[in-house]
Amino acid sequence: MQQDKHPEYQAVVFRDRSAGYAFLTRSTATSDQTIAWDDGETYPVVDVEISSESHPFYTGKARTVDSEGRVARFERRYGAGEGQNPDTSD
Repeated sequence: MQQDKHPEYQAVVFRDRSAGYAFLTRSTATSDQTIAWDDGETYPVVDVEISSESHPFYTGKARTVDSEGRVARFERRYGAGEGQNPDTSD
């Protein structure tokens, strides 16, 4: 690894203000703001808009796509393969 080309890893707190959640990890992100953590140390804090605590996929609030409704709408628009029945062999 070449010297002086890679950013320095450090302990950083990422804070999701919308969920009231923060976690400590190692990152190359930097910030001028700091926060006192549970262990008594002070770490830089980076505010994020979405984390696993507020993302719809992880919270179970994700919308599901109605794929059956999409197929039915496609068949109504373009026909259900009129004249072709895949169940019968000619």
